[in-house]
Amino acid sequence: MALPRITSPHAKGSNRTQQVMLQVLLATVPGILALTWLFGAGTLYNLALASLFAITFEALILVARQRPVGFFLKDYSALVTAVLLGLALPPYAPWWLTLVAVGFAIVFGKQLYGGLGQNPFNPAMLGYVVVLISFPVEMTSWPAPHSVGALDGLKQVLGIAALPDGWAQATALDALKVNNSLTMDELRAANPAFGHFGGAGSEAVNLAFLAGGLYLLHKRIFSWHAPVGMLAALAVMSLLFWNGSGSDSNGSPLFHLLTGATMLGAFFIVTDPVSGATSNRGRLVFGIGVGVLVYVIRAWGGYPDAVAFAVLLMNLAAPTIDYYTRPRSYGHRKPNSGFKLGE
Repeated sequence: MALPRITSPHAKGSNRTQQVMLQVLLATVPGILALTWLFGAGTLYNLALASLFAITFEALILVARQRPVGFFLKDYSALVTAVLLGLALPPYAPWWLTLVAVGFAIVFGKQLYGGLGQNPFNPAMLGYVVVLISFPVEMTSWPAPHSVGALDGLKQVLGIAALPDGWAQATALDALKVNNSLTMDELRAANPAFGHFGGAGSEAVNLAFLAGGLYLLHKRIFSWHAPVGMLAALAVMSLLFWNGSGSDSNGSPLFHLLTGATMLGAFFIVTDPVSGATSNRGRLVFGIGVGVLVYVIRAWGGYPDAVAFAVLLMNLAAPTIDYYTRPRSYGHRKPNSGFKLGE
């Protein structure tokens, strides 16, 4: 009889990973409520489909790898990936778009490398980038706030009927990206996608994810270094290159902090303990790198929002950051300190 290959620790009745994942899921509730209030049932449809697809893909790959399915599903890591993807995808996204994103995240972003703890990239962001590059039209079809009924939205998700023309609108980041002539005040007055400081509705969504992130900090699920580094770097960059309300303005610091996926990225993505840096100093550097890249891509890149691309690029840099920031072991020299022959 083949014994299940389960790694240590073997402490009975204690599953740290499961507890952490449950806390992360709980912290997403304010954001889920804000998105549901803003866009209706679309976010709930995304979450339901993404969760179903993630559990199915995870179970199938575990069976193929001859691993105990129940044991690994109970750590809820696949469910966290599904929820993060469901929150990041546009509400009322077609079911097949969610299928592709979740399937790529679980199979190629996680299980291909050996499962949880061995993936070099954030699985949710990997799945998101794949569908963003492959299906740009569907990925930029965000509905106008409070514009879609639950039944009509479900028909859109299932592909039974398309929603009427005009149900989708450009986001504030999209409008700012293509603006060439209007001042910020004129753009804000002419475009309903803009709110008081950031995007219409996305201000409340970002504040909701900020509340969830502060809850996780209070519970000490992660340290403050990565999220503070990202938000501080994004604020500094946007302040340095802020051109007031002119037509060539890239937006104020408040605009960048309260628009797009900023707070979701800061507290639920860059804090991934597997694909990020390991030391506190390394996490700070990692977060700063993400914040700088988010602004650079938003302001001068080809995509209006850039959290996913920034995180994946910094995932590539995480081993190098660890090499230079990991504390030395007691009694040993630092790796780059060198030594003399005979020492």
